[in-house]
Amino acid sequence: MRKFLQEFKAFAMRGNVIDMAVGVIIGSAFTAIVNSLVGDLFMPVLSLLTRGMDFSALAIPLGSGEDAAVFAYGNFIAAVINFLLIALSVFLFVKLLNAAKERGRKAEAAAEAAAPPRLCPYCRSEIAEDATRCPHCTSILEEK
Repeated sequence: MRKFLQEFKAFAMRGNVIDMAVGVIIGSAFTAIVNSLVGDLFMPVLSLLTRGMDFSALAIPLGSGEDAAVFAYGNFIAAVINFLLIALSVFLFVKLLNAAKERGRKAEAAAEAAAPPRLCPYCRSEIAEDATRCPHCTSILEEK
C-alpha cells in the first residue's frame, strides 16, 4: 500500500498533471467569459437581425396529445448558431493574443538590435555578451 501511495504522489505531482489542472481551471474561467460574450453581446445583436425570432421554439409535433414526441429542430439551429458564435469569439480572442505576442516579439527584437555589440577593450573586436575571454586576442575580460 505504501508503494502505491508513493507512486500516486509521484504521478500527481508531476509537472504535466499540475499544468493540466491549471489549464482546466483557466479553461472554465475562460468559458464563463466566452459564454457572457456570446449571450450578452452577440445574441442581442443577432436577435435584432432576426427580428427577435426564437429558434428554440421551432418544432414539429410527431403525434397528437400532450406527451407526443416533438422534432425540435429549432434547438439544433440555436445550438449551431451558439457554437458558431463561440468559435468566432475564441478565434478573435486567440487572434488578439497572437497579435499582442507578435508586438512584444518585435519590440524585443528592436531592443536587441538597438543595443550596440560588445567590443573587446584590447583589440576592439566584436565579442559575445557573456564572453569571459576574447576569442581574437585571448585577453581576459572583466565581468559585466
